[in-house]
Amino acid sequence: MTLATKAAIVTGSTSGIGLGIATALARAGANVMLNGFGDAGDIERVRADLAATSGVDVRYSPADMSDPAAVAAMVGAAEAAFGRVDILVNNAGIQHVAAIEDFPADSWHKILAINLSSNFFAMQAVIPGMKARGFGRIINVASAHGLVGSPFKSAYVAAKHGQVGLTKVAALELAETGITVNAVCPGYVRTPLVEGQIADQMKAHNLDREAVIKTVILGSQPNKRFVEVEEMGAVVAFLCSAAAQSITGIALPVDGAWTAR
Repeated sequence: MTLATKAAIVTGSTSGIGLGIATALARAGANVMLNGFGDAGDIERVRADLAATSGVDVRYSPADMSDPAAVAAMVGAAEAAFGRVDILVNNAGIQHVAAIEDFPADSWHKILAINLSSNFFAMQAVIPGMKARGFGRIINVASAHGLVGSPFKSAYVAAKHGQVGLTKVAALELAETGITVNAVCPGYVRTPLVEGQIADQMKAHNLDREAVIKTVILGSQPNKRFVEVEEMGAVVAFLCSAAAQSITGIALPVDGAWTAR
């Protein structure tokens, strides 16, 4: 599988799932625009390392995904750098956990803006160019929570369900254009953020690492193993390939049978 000559934007890609996806696309030959927050020196090291190991052009945009104008500017910068945007992976996301009656209004608005609205505005910006070229791949990184609910995650679950709905609408609108639009719905993925949660839960529940993983973190994931970022990258790379040209409008669980219940 090759994505040579293609150009991609992966939001929220300076670490974790997004970086895993960006790495897979770059290794398949696509030029990549990274995006996300973090220490400037760390981000530059990530960018330079990915460019050196993959042999493609890797750029970085610090665009704030809660700002529609910044999202559009990021797409414009990618088009200027690469001459085109063939692949858009909407991965940026944040989380806040609280009961509905205690949920802060600013957290609700921020989660909806970054986890859902940014997808819409990025798609709006890339679709005209994709239509003109007769090719495009749009992947919205949703979650198992795009298919099922969990308590205390009202904004996150609402946004992830919204991503799935947006994916279906866009797939239908673009069905005859050569552009596919899909969502991937991972369960718990092994990332630095999750590793930190394991340590916190070990202290909170006075359990060892293995017990926390199986009974607390992966309590809803029947296979009792983390999804690895490399798996997420491989799934997205496949959906971007020519072999997946008839796959559009789906919400693909990558969740160890979480949503099979």
